[in-house]
Amino acid sequence: MTALDDAWPPSDFDPRTAVLPPVGDLAMTRAWYGFMTARVTIALALLLLQATQYALTGTVPAWVLAMCALYLASALATRLLARPRLPRHALEPTWLLTVGMDVLVIALLQLFQSGTISYTPLLGVPVLLTAVLGTRPMAIGMALAITLLLLLETWWASAHGMAESTGRSLQAGLAGLGYLLVAFLANQLAARLMREEQLALAGLHAARLQAQVNQLVMETQTDGVVVVDTHTRMRTANPAARALLGLDPAGLRPALDAQPSWAPLLELARATFEQATPQAADLTLRSTSRGARRLRVHTRMTEAPGRAHERLCVMFLHDLREAEARTRTEKMAAMGRMSAAVAHEIRNPLAAIVQANALLDEELQAPGQRQLTQMIQHNAQRLSKIVDEVLDVARVPEAGRTAPPSLLLDASVQDICADWAQRAPQRRRVQLDLATQGLPVDFDSEHLRRVLVNLLDNALRYASERPAAIQVTTRLSADRQSSLQVWSDGAPLEESVERHLFEPFFSSESRSSGLGLYICRELCERHRASIGYQRSARQRGGASVQGNEFSVQFRPPKPAERTPPAH
Repeated sequence: MTALDDAWPPSDFDPRTAVLPPVGDLAMTRAWYGFMTARVTIALALLLLQATQYALTGTVPAWVLAMCALYLASALATRLLARPRLPRHALEPTWLLTVGMDVLVIALLQLFQSGTISYTPLLGVPVLLTAVLGTRPMAIGMALAITLLLLLETWWASAHGMAESTGRSLQAGLAGLGYLLVAFLANQLAARLMREEQLALAGLHAARLQAQVNQLVMETQTDGVVVVDTHTRMRTANPAARALLGLDPAGLRPALDAQPSWAPLLELARATFEQATPQAADLTLRSTSRGARRLRVHTRMTEAPGRAHERLCVMFLHDLREAEARTRTEKMAAMGRMSAAVAHEIRNPLAAIVQANALLDEELQAPGQRQLTQMIQHNAQRLSKIVDEVLDVARVPEAGRTAPPSLLLDASVQDICADWAQRAPQRRRVQLDLATQGLPVDFDSEHLRRVLVNLLDNALRYASERPAAIQVTTRLSADRQSSLQVWSDGAPLEESVERHLFEPFFSSESRSSGLGLYICRELCERHRASIGYQRSARQRGGASVQGNEFSVQFRPPKPAERTPPAH
């Protein structure tokens, strides 16, 4: 079952064999209260009628008034104090008291009436009450009992010469037949209403269960899921989608046109609605605060038949960084052992070449020949550096070390930048802005030097000759997490280059091994830090200049280290 399966019930659902959840008889409870209210109304009307006749004509016995008052009190007590309870058999005391009192009071009024008023139609109330709230045998039995009562009342009247027996008997029989039909039909309708209520409550129970399953699936799914309506407003987004889009976990769900970086998603959603077909695309969402994020997006559309305005677009967002990381891991697993073995094999003949070239350089005197030996020496050194980088990638962290030593970030960055700039002071000019307030970070000092030197060399390769072309900054976030930024005013990277920046053996230059940024990322991950790239603006000479920025986010400090040391 997936989060987008059809709602209950399925096509093969059979209500006759389905196991239904407990039902609270909601419809029958409402009917019970309705009948009890009707009994109170009838009792009040009878009491007022008898009291009026007693006051005007004096022909109503006092015991009739007392009986009507007692009937009204009983109906009120039942309506206000009794709890709704459906009878399961005809001998329940509460049921006998309720229905029996109705029949008794109406029969006595009909038998001892002083005028021409007929109370026979009121006997339909207990018949309906039994038919709706009771079982079918109870309903048929009540209708037959009232029919018998009407026939007895006709016989009584004819025996005392109060009415003609044949016509009254026929009328009583027809009334009884009508009550019997009403009882049967009302009981059938009530039973059908009960079954419909059971099915409705079962559907509601299954729908709630399905909603919980859908919510659980969306909450735990690693891919992002966003549901968008025809107005491109987000109906819902799971935590993975909120993380991918940079949304506040507890915030509102905005429209897709709320942020410029979501424009590719907006266009894909509109294409899904316009073409009414699923769409798929690899998109790049660019944000000034989060950099570029590549997503693989698939869309599906739901639509209620005949209601085009209620269509929804479901977007599945898959972070391509995970796929690229798996590919990179598989590639390195295949290349790692081979690269280390090849590097070891290259080292020995390379050392022999370097030594032989040094001996040859001592014997040669001609400038042209010495230039050739210098070329050999230069390329041998370059090849030796590549071998060292390959071996460093294959080398695992030192065993037994549980945590790297701490260092003061600002002081370490200042020393590394000073050493790097001294090698060529005319070209290597760095503007520093250090602001971690002396807070330490967990990072090996030699590894930090390698990371920062690699980033500085990379910045120098593409930076201009203008002042402040290379800027190194350190920052503290709101939760006092330290970060290091290396910025240069170089031209923007091509998308194909940016996509593979931190992959091994990838370089846009033919004379580079393509391992510098990869080694930086590996060293950062060993210390639970992260490194990323984005295009950002910096102030230079009073103007805002766009450039390339590599940022290292260090491991958050321990609680005891969150306060900077006192000076």
